[in-house]
Amino acid sequence: MYEQETFEVILTRMLDKVPDGVDKREGSIIYDALAPAAVEMAQMYIELDINANLKFADTASGEYLDRAVAWSGITRKPPTKARWSASFRDNAGKPVDVPLESRFSTGERVYRAVERITAGQFLLESEVAGAEGNEYTGTLLPIDYIAGLTTAELNKLLVPGEDEETDQALYDRYQDKVSRPVTSANKYQYELWARENSGVGKAKAFPLWNGPGTVKVALLNNEMHAPAEGIIEAVQQYIDPTQDGMGEGAAPIGPVVTVVGAEEVPIDIEVQVTLASGSTYEGVESLIETGVTAYLKELAFADPLVRWTRIANVILDIPPVIDYSNLLVNGGMSNLEIAPGAVAVLGTVKVT
Repeated sequence: MYEQETFEVILTRMLDKVPDGVDKREGSIIYDALAPAAVEMAQMYIELDINANLKFADTASGEYLDRAVAWSGITRKPPTKARWSASFRDNAGKPVDVPLESRFSTGERVYRAVERITAGQFLLESEVAGAEGNEYTGTLLPIDYIAGLTTAELNKLLVPGEDEETDQALYDRYQDKVSRPVTSANKYQYELWARENSGVGKAKAFPLWNGPGTVKVALLNNEMHAPAEGIIEAVQQYIDPTQDGMGEGAAPIGPVVTVVGAEEVPIDIEVQVTLASGSTYEGVESLIETGVTAYLKELAFADPLVRWTRIANVILDIPPVIDYSNLLVNGGMSNLEIAPGAVAVLGTVKVT
């Protein structure tokens, strides 16, 4: 909006207002007097441009984006805490029940017991919200003494912790709501309900999937993979907890809603490449994995066709790759069509 208001333009305009009889060359008294003011005014225009962009959802960020989309009822998802199953045993290997709210450390992170699952098995929750609580499996150390406890193990991640929703993800949900007819429990409404839950990146609704009065909602997490069972269950409880059409959740009376994770379809890649001097097959494999993963994320619930040529382009765009041959995608040299409700994910990559 104010791109033309640069230091040079402002200073020239100011100097033009000085009588011609005055020395206006760089280094002159009047030049040196006006230049600092021109710098400050140029900075002011930069700030004005930034502030103008912060008023609109497509260019806003942070709290300004929150405020720009608030009128639509969309709010940013807060960070959530990871939940794990953990086992506790005595020196004879027998299960030990620990007190609820007991705290355990991995050295870097602290978890607390919030629910008993069965004898010696408890649900532990990270004390710190965010994805960092997902990163450890193994031995736990009790922070306070617990009689009879010899070993404590963090076993399985049940509900992944999620970081605060990103600006892009928030804006995407906002765009979905304002650009699609979300109303009266149509299929877009079900997708919006699903995406209101932490850990859900995308959702796809399938009306009448099992006959009249049935709706299936398939989910993806923020990495465009099938989400953890805990997230699927949370969405089920939010939309239709009883699955009897009684309208006990967000869904109205009538439809029976089934929430599932998307079926993952692995994409395996084999290719022969000619490499630039000093490059390694391992390094190229890593770059292919990064590029193809990004491509597959773009396709998730948006385009059912995995194109052989796009994967070939990813390989050719890697600087160390001079040329390639015998590119096989899932054993063939053709496009792959992904079924509705499924998602293509990277499988194995073999470079020779």
